[in-house]
Amino acid sequence: MDLLTFLMQSPDLRDKTCAARFASNWTPKLVKKGATIVEQGTPETRELIILQGQVASHIYSSQGSAICVGLHVGPCTLTPNIARTRDGMSLISVEAMTDSLVAQMDSNLLLDTMLASEPVRDWANGILRDELGRKADREWCLAALGGADRLAWFRDRYPGYEQTFTHTLIASFLGITPVTLSRLRHSASGP
Repeated sequence: MDLLTFLMQSPDLRDKTCAARFASNWTPKLVKKGATIVEQGTPETRELIILQGQVASHIYSSQGSAICVGLHVGPCTLTPNIARTRDGMSLISVEAMTDSLVAQMDSNLLLDTMLASEPVRDWANGILRDELGRKADREWCLAALGGADRLAWFRDRYPGYEQTFTHTLIASFLGITPVTLSRLRHSASGP
């Protein structure tokens, strides 16, 4: 999907002139499968929209193991910069799971644009609100649900992702082992 069409899906950016002006601030970039889009522990000042493709967000432990904290299928926005950085440094890594088309914009430019344009401000605040809701929903899932219920929650919230992402990523996202996920998937499909 092209950026202008994606932006105009929002009720806040229905005016084509405003949406086109906002779209002109973004730079598209083709990212190859396996490439790192954002690297944990490095300076990060971009806002990102995944226009096409699939990407995964990870946090690396001090032992170097990756914990999946986000699965994204384009077109979608990536977690806003303010929620994935601290003091200008990235708290997460983001990897392209397929060849992906990613639009990027400097986060300070977005803030300036939000101050100058109420529709852009409303759009950006809606993106942040939606992302915080998704994160709280996942946090609740991890704290309150057992394995089978986590899988049911995932299937409900992320339809089609089970066929899109590797089961190792999904297991990590759900806070269970790949073996447990395999057993849960087998028992959910019946004898």
